[in-house]
Amino acid sequence: MSGMNQTDVPPVLVTGATGRVGRLVVGQLLDAGVPVRALTRRSGAAVTLPAKAEMFTGDLTVPESLDPALSGAGAVFLVWTAPPRTAEAVVERLATHVRRVVFLSSPHRTPHPFFRQPNPMAVLHAGIERLIAATGLESTTLRPGMFASNSLAWWAPAIRAGEVVRWPYGAAETAPVDDRDIAAVAARTICHDGYAGGDYVLTGPESLTQAAQVDAIGDALGRRIPFEEMTPDEFRSLWEGAAPSSAVDMLLAAWGAAVGQPAYVSTAVADILGTPPRTLRQWATDHATVFTKDS
Repeated sequence: MSGMNQTDVPPVLVTGATGRVGRLVVGQLLDAGVPVRALTRRSGAAVTLPAKAEMFTGDLTVPESLDPALSGAGAVFLVWTAPPRTAEAVVERLATHVRRVVFLSSPHRTPHPFFRQPNPMAVLHAGIERLIAATGLESTTLRPGMFASNSLAWWAPAIRAGEVVRWPYGAAETAPVDDRDIAAVAARTICHDGYAGGDYVLTGPESLTQAAQVDAIGDALGRRIPFEEMTPDEFRSLWEGAAPSSAVDMLLAAWGAAVGQPAYVSTAVADILGTPPRTLRQWATDHATVFTKDS
């Protein structure tokens, strides 16, 4: 798979195909003329995907369920969305069927305080990376930092309601990356040679405090969005029952470590795509409707 416009390449299997990055990868590959197999856990979820994608139902917790989708495939975009117990069996199946894997991991190796906090997901990702490396598969690891789209769950409800955005560690700096840039990098590294063994941290182009990120969304909407500091304990109470406590603690620790620390900003998106990564304001401008009352 040396070019995005080839029509005789074997299909690419996209796991997590209905997720926020996976669905974009499906679209990027189809737009480039690459045949796509989209893996979903429920057949009904496939209706949200382009009709040109070949749909397969399978579950990472049931490794044998992946065999029909893997048979004849040439590469896999792997997003791990399951507990770790079946990871070894799944990776063994990948090695049996395909020659290339692009794995959506996390920046747990990045030498920055934000990414060095205890993180259960990072432990899971590191284990899968070791399993992939042991197979000898051609592999590429993508490590996105904070997603720009996190603001949809975090801040959009308050913004739509015209309320103050209350959030902890407003001075913590991150460099949010646009999901579309992650997907574009994934598509290129899947379908072009030269990225085997690559390990890329993907970030947006600028370090912004969380309060400044809310301001950037307000700029895109043409109005000021008030921001108010929330204590860590208030944040824990807010998310109790809605998110695992380990994930909440990880976020709080990471944000706490990032106060007064400019975010880690990489050039990987520009290096791979040849175009600069989108800014958070660009992302917010393109998604402005989700922050309005009628969305």
